[in-house]
Amino acid sequence: MSTDTEVGADLPDRLVAHGEIRQTEVRQTHRVVIRFAGDSGDGMQLTGDRFTSEAAAFGNDLATLPNFPAEIRAPAGTLPGVSSFQLHFADYDILTPGDRPDVLVAMNPAALKANLKDLPHGQVLIVNTDEFTKRNLAKVGYESNPLEDDSLAPYQVHQVAMATITRTALEPTGMSKKDAERAKNMFALGLLSWMYHRGTEGTEQFLREKFAKKPELAEANILAFRTGWNYGETTESFAVTYEVAPAALPTGTYRQITGNLALAYGVVAAGQLSKLPVFLGTYPITPASDVLHELSKHKGMGVTTFQAEDEIAGIGAALGASFGGALGVTSTSGPGVALKSETIGLAVALELPLLILDVQRGGPSTGLPTKTEQADLLQAMYGRNGEAPVPIIAPASPSECFDAAIEAAHIALKYRTPVFLLSDGAIANGSEPWNVPDVADLPDLSVEFATAPNSPDGSEFWPYLRDDDTLARPWAVPGTPGLEHRIGGLEKADGRGSISYDPDNHDRMVRLRQAKIDGIEVDDVTVDDPSGEAEVLVLGWGSTFGPIGAACRRVRAAGMNVAQAHVRSMNPLPGNLGDVLARYRRVVVPEMNLGQFAMMLRAKYLVDVRSYTKVAGLPFQAEELAGVLTDAVKGDLPA
Repeated sequence: MSTDTEVGADLPDRLVAHGEIRQTEVRQTHRVVIRFAGDSGDGMQLTGDRFTSEAAAFGNDLATLPNFPAEIRAPAGTLPGVSSFQLHFADYDILTPGDRPDVLVAMNPAALKANLKDLPHGQVLIVNTDEFTKRNLAKVGYESNPLEDDSLAPYQVHQVAMATITRTALEPTGMSKKDAERAKNMFALGLLSWMYHRGTEGTEQFLREKFAKKPELAEANILAFRTGWNYGETTESFAVTYEVAPAALPTGTYRQITGNLALAYGVVAAGQLSKLPVFLGTYPITPASDVLHELSKHKGMGVTTFQAEDEIAGIGAALGASFGGALGVTSTSGPGVALKSETIGLAVALELPLLILDVQRGGPSTGLPTKTEQADLLQAMYGRNGEAPVPIIAPASPSECFDAAIEAAHIALKYRTPVFLLSDGAIANGSEPWNVPDVADLPDLSVEFATAPNSPDGSEFWPYLRDDDTLARPWAVPGTPGLEHRIGGLEKADGRGSISYDPDNHDRMVRLRQAKIDGIEVDDVTVDDPSGEAEVLVLGWGSTFGPIGAACRRVRAAGMNVAQAHVRSMNPLPGNLGDVLARYRRVVVPEMNLGQFAMMLRAKYLVDVRSYTKVAGLPFQAEELAGVLTDAVKGDLPA
């Protein structure tokens, strides 16, 4: 333990137990799930993110689940205003943010009421007693104070007056009581950092950088953080601390990354690998806005960001950039996809590369802006007029978003097509360790623009003469001498590109565009079937990967056989998928929608897929999926 965390003169004397550092029992544990919960103004996301950063720096494997209201500021102390951050960290490879917390930090009665149902009996509950006033209790329907009756008896309860202790510690700074209380989240972070032997230097450096323009605020937050640490060190309440060793991850350079950040980095990398300027035309929308925020920082890497007046203008500008020879990108969520659909259809007709980053959220309409869902799959597949096929890539985790963005760019550039990338709120805001790749291992995405006329007699440029292998048309940068050509949404004549209303030509062009997408090379789906004897296959896509994998581990540990496969290319589907489905007696498809992928599989492969669905705005839990798979193995899962 570093010397700068020992009791100092800044700690009130009344917090020092018996005048000396108390020895506590240290227990080794393999994994821990912590949930910080409080009012949306209590800084729970920052607190959780800082603890996550320290866990990542220590070398733990980790997964997070931020959960916050859509309102900018819901009424203080109410259930709609509760914000939480759950972190699962371990000394081995983990797949989910955890089903239920081992430790719940509740900053007020609303946070307690909203989250207590998830805390198993016997686990640790740390409560900020200062907020348990009659008024705050009445706001959330408590008839009596749960800290004073027997309702919390099943838990290990630690009552801590966080606001009072923080105010007392910050009195020498001259800060007002109200401002001092705002630092109580750093007190909570310090206390939990002490409990789990996390370092202090990283957080202190972060606070000094965050408040560089207001160093007095930085030092006040650091003082509150140290006070929380020292409270744990000196109080009699905490007799045990815990250690979680670093995870044995593959060799490499790791950093913590969220899905949105990985998407942004993947787009930047795609621009560098293709040697093309990147143009993001977009409109801010939760939960995709962080992609815009991050890409706006990378002008030096050839990235231009344009925040348009609406969704339609954003994608129109992006498609215009692609026509001009750039890698056009637009980011959005479900409601924005609906507005962009006409321009996506135009991109299909023009046969130009375009990335559509759809970070899915709960719907319909405005729906649940800050909650997760997978309900845009059929919209991405079919949500345009006419036959307008578009490739779809769906990353399985936050770190995989980087590779998925590069893969989507590769397809867009090679096959001259718009490409959907379907992330979701759980992936976008969640984080995990990312093994930073070697640049030398990344693919070459460079493209060749048309430079000369290509008509049979060599006198004209025909924009719809196709590559024999990919069926992609040539890409000509406007202004190139001799390559003048016409574009637009009206049907074009095959090869020549002039406007055509000929029935046979339209039939041919529709089939060519579909054949181009069908011919995209995608990896075969791989099956994880350790025993080789499983009769049940669980098939997932997108962010269901983690919960499905964790559920399979539980089912196998119980002595049952189950196979797992995951699809990343949703259109076209892997070429071997039909054969894989046919090998198993029963196929289960969990989705955060009402069975969209299952319907696609039934239609294409005529397989009796069993759908298990959830649309609660939250990811699946490993526990619930383990129960579903157990029923499937036993033959008890209803159709």
